Amino acid sequence: MATPKIAFVCRECGGEHSKWNGQCQHCRQWNTLDEFVQERSQHAGRSIGQKKQSPTRLADIKAEDVVRFGSGSQELDRVLGGGFVPGAVVLIGGDPGIGKSTLLLQTLNNVNKQQPVLYITGEESLQQVALHAERLGCRDADMQMLAENNVSEIIQTIKTHKPRIVVVDSIQTLISEDISSAPGSVSQVRESASRLVMLAKQNNCTIILVGHVTKDGALAGPRILEHMVDTVLYFEGDKSSRFRLLRGIKNRFGAVNEIGVFAMTGSGVKDVSNPSGIFLSRDTESSSGSVAFATWEGTRPLLLEVQALVDQSNLGNPRRLALGLDQNRLSMLLAVLHKHAGYSVGDQDVFVNLVGGVRVTEPGVDLAVILAVLSSFTDKPLSRDLLVFGELGLSGEVRPVQGGLERLREAAKLGFTRAIVPRANQTATKGLDIEVVPVARLSDALDVL
Repeated sequence: MATPKIAFVCRECGGEHSKWNGQCQHCRQWNTLDEFVQERSQHAGRSIGQKKQSPTRLADIKAEDVVRFGSGSQELDRVLGGGFVPGAVVLIGGDPGIGKSTLLLQTLNNVNKQQPVLYITGEESLQQVALHAERLGCRDADMQMLAENNVSEIIQTIKTHKPRIVVVDSIQTLISEDISSAPGSVSQVRESASRLVMLAKQNNCTIILVGHVTKDGALAGPRILEHMVDTVLYFEGDKSSRFRLLRGIKNRFGAVNEIGVFAMTGSGVKDVSNPSGIFLSRDTESSSGSVAFATWEGTRPLLLEVQALVDQSNLGNPRRLALGLDQNRLSMLLAVLHKHAGYSVGDQDVFVNLVGGVRVTEPGVDLAVILAVLSSFTDKPLSRDLLVFGELGLSGEVRPVQGGLERLREAAKLGFTRAIVPRANQTATKGLDIEVVPVARLSDALDVL
């Protein structure tokens, strides 16, 4: 019997190494190599199609419209790009207890009214899933349930019952008989996901894979798993808050970085139709260090509140803490504030927080962060009916952002009467019930205030 070949695979980039190293030679990440046994699977080399294919001219391929089917949740359909696509594979991750199983059980209950569904659990017993379903009010649903972690048995069940949508909870618990390593290893996750993706394309059924996350919040297992699937979703939020965000990281059939907002209740998760109104639940009195801004998430604007606290530091190195945005970008903005506005906070502790546990990565929050920090530093409150957005350059200029008109319309709908925006976003704002103040530089915004 031949000796199995040992290899070390990076869980971040999927690069293979012949021996263990502290640092991956491909992506330069540290302590990311996992050992696995290389074995040739009997499914290796098999194409997605049922028979051997020959090349086809692109001009001869008919691009037919994809017929989607809804999930019963407007927020989930928004993140998916309009609903589930037949034959697509969706990977959803999130912290333990965040509500992934709750959301998927409710989704299957809604889809089951028109289509056959199948829920496969590899972590819980059927009795535990039934108790969970009873709390959600879908105990009497005609859903097919299966407690199994063998990939071959799962594939055979799907071929026999032909469900329209399948949920596998979770991909790290599955095991393939062709691989001798333990469940959750790099080789097991890669092989199991590959066979399920192939099955989804052949049988035109939608498969949802639940994935574990690491302590850093990233999906556990090999990074190649995210490349194999069609859609990657993250279910995130603070467990102390009742609100949850479903964010699309990758989507071959819709917009990327689209978010859906849900509220966790005793009977499951509920759609939040007006998230801007919830995240802007501010005090009745104006306070320094607080300002509202409009961000762009996916295909819609979202109004949030940024809070800043600037206080005299007793440390040799004053603290810089940012919750909800990049801390390095905060340091850059403070340098711009000193260079182009003359306000030095080098001896001050600066804390910035986005209310509601939302994380923003787009640069349209720059101007709002600067004004919130300056408001707290000077102890001068900003008007409650003021909205701010815009990107700041290193030379102090205020750059335009995407979806300026839609942001202003959302602000006017929620009662804001004044907005400080980049000059390039001033076009086509006639007819809006809001005063638009265009600025070209940071000094212009300070003069307006």
